[in-house]
Amino acid sequence: MINVDEIVALDVHTHVWASVDVPAGSESDRVEHGSEGAEAMARYFRTDVVAATVPQMAAYYRERKMACVAFTVDSTSATGEPPAVTNEEIAALAREHADVVIPFASVDPHAGMAAVKAARRLVTEHGARGFKFHPNTQAFYPNERALYALYAAIEELQVPVLFHTGHTGVGAGVRGGGGVRLKYSNPMFVDDVAADFPDLAIILAHPSFPWQDEALSVCLHKPSVYIDLSGWSPKYFPPVLIQYANTLLRHKMLFGSDFPVLTPDRWLADFEKTAIRDEVRPLILKENAVALLKLGGGPGSAVPV
Repeated sequence: MINVDEIVALDVHTHVWASVDVPAGSESDRVEHGSEGAEAMARYFRTDVVAATVPQMAAYYRERKMACVAFTVDSTSATGEPPAVTNEEIAALAREHADVVIPFASVDPHAGMAAVKAARRLVTEHGARGFKFHPNTQAFYPNERALYALYAAIEELQVPVLFHTGHTGVGAGVRGGGGVRLKYSNPMFVDDVAADFPDLAIILAHPSFPWQDEALSVCLHKPSVYIDLSGWSPKYFPPVLIQYANTLLRHKMLFGSDFPVLTPDRWLADFEKTAIRDEVRPLILKENAVALLKLGGGPGSAVPV
């Protein structure tokens, strides 16, 4: 288990793109969005995208005295390709590295009752601690009624869901955006979910450009909604996001990097230069996530209702 007193930060947004069961360099050694998508994301983030296995990620975060939430994205119905790494593999390896890795799972939102059954099994049998959804790559609106049975099951399981919101580097600069449609990721669609499932803890991933004000409004209005600050260097955070992070939403902002496309080293270096108040920094870097994920400690106001 994670000793929260021994870590300096908890990264709530990291991607597992490599399987320990696939030899490096083989034809099957691909990342979540395929080789073209990975190259596009590397250009978009101006970095090298290096897929890592869970053990490699564990070593990386352990060296930095950090913990991380790790997941894949199941976009099988939308893309025709299964994830490069299974939920079960991530969960099993996370158990071996439980001092630094928290496993989230991903289910195909178009799978109907099969997704509901999978969600229950992944939590009760494999120890998943939450779920990741990417409306753009999975091609769905979060407030579609067909998904409500799935949300009800996750709410009953008492684990959080993390929705990608706003712009995405997936398909950026590729002809036709690689077929990825941005319309699905407006956080206002998640507002419906928060209203209809008030006991479901929800994380809005990323500064939600071009819907930043909408994300702040949803987070401010719904007690169960949080924002992770992944996917953007903090030097690009808009002033309104800094303002709310320092004040009304100081207990609802979470550190996330978007590893491997954006590393915690880069994120934290730029975070140091922001106008975030000194007393707010530990809340964002660790304490809010510790409370949300029920790891012990943290400010009471950050506990999901």
